[in-house]
Amino acid sequence: MAQIGKDIQQAKAFLEHGQLVGIPTETVYGLAGNALDPEAVALIFETKNRPSFDPLILHTSSLKRVGQFAKEIPAPLAKLANQFWPGPLTLLLPRKAIVPDLVTSGLERVAVRVPNHPLTLALLESLEFPLAAPSANPFGYISPTQASHVNAQLGSQIPYILDGGSCEVGLESTIVGMENEEIVIYRLGGLDIQEVEKLLGPVKVKDYSSSNPAAPGQLESHYAPRKPFVLGNLKDLIADKIEKGEDFGVLSFSEHFPEVKNQIALSPEKNLHEAAKNLFAAMRTLDESDAELILAELMPEEGLGRAINDRLKRAAAK
Repeated sequence: MAQIGKDIQQAKAFLEHGQLVGIPTETVYGLAGNALDPEAVALIFETKNRPSFDPLILHTSSLKRVGQFAKEIPAPLAKLANQFWPGPLTLLLPRKAIVPDLVTSGLERVAVRVPNHPLTLALLESLEFPLAAPSANPFGYISPTQASHVNAQLGSQIPYILDGGSCEVGLESTIVGMENEEIVIYRLGGLDIQEVEKLLGPVKVKDYSSSNPAAPGQLESHYAPRKPFVLGNLKDLIADKIEKGEDFGVLSFSEHFPEVKNQIALSPEKNLHEAAKNLFAAMRTLDESDAELILAELMPEEGLGRAINDRLKRAAAK
């Protein structure tokens, strides 16, 4: 299994030799490699078993360094970067030739962000190259929010995991770009869409796609447990499964069901930020329980609830 620690110099040495490292961010843990080295990028796709048509996000330490691999930052997107970086925001920008085709799946724009985690920011600052870093899990599975999650899934394939504790946000970044002067959200995420609209006005939200996505994280079936994952009215679903004698787990927003053995309420206080932070760890716990399937409900369709619901729907899309 991988070595887990807080040694930035050790993580740096592995990355400089073309190897992959697990890194913490405020959103989820990433599987990181040298974004400018096609062999390291290919190793990311191979390790995750990720389809090559699904682009990767570049991580760097500051807005100033983005000019090394993006041709320009349109003024509205620069305004977002100045307000929300470091943070759970990814920008889709016209790329320079230095960025390998494999990173962008051959597309003319590259996804870029500055993550808000002190260990990873220090690591990025020490490197001469940006890191390509999708979530550190097998493709399509639940994203990791703790170093132990990364080790359980990919520890036998990578040498080192930088341990930054539990992720504060717990949802992947919000991806924003522009089409014909219009602000477009390509993926709902840890930055509330209302915060974007407060700064830039109304935005368009893109649907996810089954193939050839325009940005990372747009595939329809994703973030999914291995067990069947069913969305609906929990009281009705629970009554039906009890009647049928099926063994199930429950993932609720806040409610507790006395008759259910395996259950997790994401936020008993009905706090959507807490629910987002707990989502992936809760899905993972239920997936590892003795339940045969997982029953879940949608969150209120407001604030981060929209991004949580996006992940729940994709988990159920199988």
